[in-house]
Amino acid sequence: MDFSYIFRSAKLIPENLEKTGFSKKTISTSGQGSELHSYTLRRDICGGDFYAVIELNQSEETLTAQVFDSETKEKYTLFDSPRSHGSFVASMREEVQNIIKEIRAACFASADLKEKYIAFLKERFGSEADFPWEDTPDFCVFRCENQKWFALIMKIKYRQLSLTGDEEVWVVDLKADSGEIESLIDRKSIFPAWHMNKKHWITVLLSAVTDFDRLCALTERSFNLVR
Repeated sequence: MDFSYIFRSAKLIPENLEKTGFSKKTISTSGQGSELHSYTLRRDICGGDFYAVIELNQSEETLTAQVFDSETKEKYTLFDSPRSHGSFVASMREEVQNIIKEIRAACFASADLKEKYIAFLKERFGSEADFPWEDTPDFCVFRCENQKWFALIMKIKYRQLSLTGDEEVWVVDLKADSGEIESLIDRKSIFPAWHMNKKHWITVLLSAVTDFDRLCALTERSFNLVR
């Protein structure tokens, strides 16, 4: 089961992985001499009848979990099968989800940029949040003096950005030069626009993986394109 979406909302704290019980293996060394590693954690589940193997690849930014039978050491394929919905498999998945939550809390730094970003919008542009949609109370826009909006803040699910995971994340839609959009999109913190026209807008995560200074610069550009 893939939990790599966590890398989209939080920054890894590598020094905490071994403290949490992960074993480390060096997988590459950069030209500057810094090393990247893969990490593995084994945890018993279901009263010891099964065990979960959690694998984290620092280089590829992946986090996955597999389940094995403790007696036979064989992979328990029903854990990964989307067609398996029995109470036993559901309980097993919940145990693994709880392990992942522990790992996220101990080994990742989460930072919701939403409030910091809204403060920037108010201070820099003198713009207040406008909530124009009753059916989506989490959606708000910030407008220029001409009443056109240059920033649309929403809470959406990762899968709406073609990422795995049903967790929600705060994002902002910003206008961008149509000729630059392809080069801006990295599918880590900047994505093709969700909700808005993809030829003229981008979606940026308001999470720890986003560089705040770059976010502010993209917002300045959006404001100038709209006003």
